[in-house]
Amino acid sequence: MERFLALLGDQGQTRHGIRSIAPSQNHILEINIGIRYNGIRVMKDDASNFLPLAPAALHILLSLAAEDLHGYGIMQDVARQSEGKYKLRSGTLYDNLQKLIQRRWVEELGQRPGDDDPRRRYYRLSSLGRGVLAAETARLATVVREARLRLQVAKPRRA
Repeated sequence: MERFLALLGDQGQTRHGIRSIAPSQNHILEINIGIRYNGIRVMKDDASNFLPLAPAALHILLSLAAEDLHGYGIMQDVARQSEGKYKLRSGTLYDNLQKLIQRRWVEELGQRPGDDDPRRRYYRLSSLGRGVLAAETARLATVVREARLRLQVAKPRRA
């Protein structure tokens, strides 16, 4: 951590000219330069650092990849894409949406003009969320490819 703090200049500016907020009395450093500190080393925010995704998060991101949806629309799409095998309940949906919004993978758009239900809030997949979803689908494709290879090898042969 000391090496990380040494990068900061006197006025909360890094040597690279990226502004940050000076440490508070509690010695908490808030910095917005596209990196995060995990207690061991400084890492770039890379989509692979967030993988694997929880099933609920994966299904929500996948639903929003096609179009902006409200909560109930997301629940319906998750049921459709999983052929009814995965049911997303409202508590799980909204807890996960809040986490995805905090991570900036999903944006809350609010109401749409002319919508018949004023309580509906629409959500959109952000470009960061799209990158995370792409990384997760690539990871899953690798897992499936490996599973198919291993299952073919283990398949009993006919005599």
